[in-house]
Order: sequence, then structure tokens, then C-alpha cells
Amino acid sequence: MTARDTARDTVLGRVHDALGLAPRSPVAVPRDYRRGRTLPDDERLGLFTDRLVDYQAQVHTCTSAETPATLASVLTRLAASRVGFPAGLDPAWLVDWHGEAVEDRADVPAPDLSALDAVVTASAAGCAETGTIFLDGSADQGRRALTLVPDVHVCVVDLSQVAVGVPEALARLVPERPTTLISGPSATSDIELERVEGVHGPRTLIVVVRTDA
Repeated sequence: MTARDTARDTVLGRVHDALGLAPRSPVAVPRDYRRGRTLPDDERLGLFTDRLVDYQAQVHTCTSAETPATLASVLTRLAASRVGFPAGLDPAWLVDWHGEAVEDRADVPAPDLSALDAVVTASAAGCAETGTIFLDGSADQGRRALTLVPDVHVCVVDLSQVAVGVPEALARLVPERPTTLISGPSATSDIELERVEGVHGPRTLIVVVRTDA
């Protein structure tokens, strides 16, 4: 028996002993979160936009009918020539853009996604109070790698999906689905507090909020 095995057995033994001392009856955990908060659409949009901009995301608003033109304008300004999209994305969203639209497939290795100039997805929910966007892996949002590897993520959020606070936003999600939370572009800071973007995900986050949906 090695020293490593001995240490492991010691730790597991202590865990076993501790579990034996734990109460057998379940302990009630209070769940009295604030729920049911609402705001008028214009206030909710203003709060959501303010938080996103504070996180250094770019925000555009449009109506549902203006979605194709808005996305085409965004992608043209990015000078994007190859844009990825999940299989379940509404094809009408990209009809006004004339670059190469690449449908993602599960068998495409994640490193190959770095060849895309950007990715366009929908979203599952949003939180105005924290400026957070939730993705749940649905067909119009795709796998997690698709929104982490490309340098630019263009995410379409319907204002009707944006809740005021975190409890209200979480209530819109299916707990069993894989959930990704996005609060601005990927960023971190070193020991000297120098901000570095694009370390763990897209360097640029562009949010298109559809105000009538």
C-alpha cells in the first residue's frame, strides 16, 4: 500500500464517520426567494441593456420583422465571412446576410469551430437585474462549444424572455437541461487587475433584443 492509498483511505474513513453522525431526517432548506417581480417592458429593457453594456457587451434592439436586417447589419460591420449557427435556428434570420452560413454538427471537433468568424444563436431566458443570458442547449442555441470557441457570439434575446431577477429567470428554465450563463464577453483579470478578454469564451458578445417578442 502506497502513501497515497493510505491518505485516501484516511479521508474516506473520516467522511464515512461523519456521515454516521449526520441526522437521519432531511433538513428543511428555506426557499423563500423573492419571486413574481415585474417591471414595465421599457424599464426591463433599460435595466437589461444597462447591465449588458456595463459588462462591455454590444446591444441592438429591433422588432421581430427587423431581425434579418439587424443581424445582416451586425455581421457586415464585423466583416464576418463565415458564420456558424445551430441546426434549429430560424433560417429566416440570416436571409439578408450574404456570407457563408455554416450549420453546426455534433461531429465537428470543437477546435475546428475557431475557423468561424462568429456564431449566431437564440437564447432560453434573460435576467435584467444581472444582465445575464441563459442558454439551455435547445436546437436554436446549439451545443456549448459552439458559443465558446468562436471569437464573436451574436445572441438574439426576446424581451418576453427577460425576467426581472434571478429567481424569476431560473423559473423559466428546465433544470434537467445543460445551462450556460453569459454575463458579458469572456474576461478575466490578472494579479495587477489588467482585464483580458476572450480567455474562456468569445471576446465579443453582441446581443440583439427583439422588443416585440
